[in-house]
Amino acid sequence: MAMISTGARRIRCFAVCVAVTLAVTVSGSNAFADDSVNTGYFGGVAIMGYDTVAYFTDGKATKGSEKYSYEWLGTPWYFANAEHRDMFISEPIKYAPQYGGYCAGEVALGSVTVNTDPEAFKIIDGKLYLIYDQGSAESFAAHAAEDVPKADANWPKVMADLKLDKFE
Repeated sequence: MAMISTGARRIRCFAVCVAVTLAVTVSGSNAFADDSVNTGYFGGVAIMGYDTVAYFTDGKATKGSEKYSYEWLGTPWYFANAEHRDMFISEPIKYAPQYGGYCAGEVALGSVTVNTDPEAFKIIDGKLYLIYDQGSAESFAAHAAEDVPKADANWPKVMADLKLDKFE
C-alpha cells in the first residue's frame, strides 16, 4: 500500500473540499465570530454526530445520540447523555470546536477541508480543535504556538470564502 505524502493529501483534500463545497450549502454558525458549522460532506449534524462535551469530560471522541440533541446556530448537535447536552446549552462557546469544526491544520494554512476525523482532536488551552487525521493532530499540537495564531488570523477569510463557495 503506497503512502500518500502530506502535500498530496492536502491537494486531494483541497480538491474534494472545493467539489463538495460547490455542491453543498454551508449553513449554521459557531461561537467564534463566524457563521459556519462543519457538518461533514453530507451530514447535517455538527461533528458528524459526536458529543462535543465528551472531548472535555471524557477525553475522547464519543458518539452522541439524536435523543439528546440540541439545535444551536441552525445546526443540530448530538450528545451522549442529557447532562452533556445541558452543559453545552449553558456554555456552548466553551465546548464548541474552533473554526466551526473544520480542520484546524488546514485553517492554519489558509484553506479548509470538510473531512475531519472526530477521533483526531486536540484540546489546547481549553479549546477543542478538530483535525483531518491523527498524524496531523499530533503535528498541529506540536506546533500549536505557531499554528493556532495562524489559524486564528486566517479564519475570517476562510469563513468568508466558505460563505461565497470561493477558495483561492
